Amino acid sequence: MTTTFDVLVIVLSCLLGLFLILSIIVAALAWKVVHSIRRIVEKGEQVVDSAEAAAEMFRKAAGPLGAVRTLLNVVESVAKRKRGKE
Repeated sequence: MTTTFDVLVIVLSCLLGLFLILSIIVAALAWKVVHSIRRIVEKGEQVVDSAEAAAEMFRKAAGPLGAVRTLLNVVESVAKRKRGKE
């Protein structure tokens, strides 16, 4: 029985060591993937911030541009009517 027990202990020790080495490798790869994902997320946040700033600029400019466009439409309409009567 001691021989069987010794063989079992050796086999389990080898498997445990192999599992430990594989776990360390997987943990290192997972760390690299998480680090890469964090960099991608940071760049994505920068892009979103830039897009928000651009949208804010367009939103602020939309009011004055809308008023100018309305004024131009009125002027064009009046000019067309005058041309039609003459």
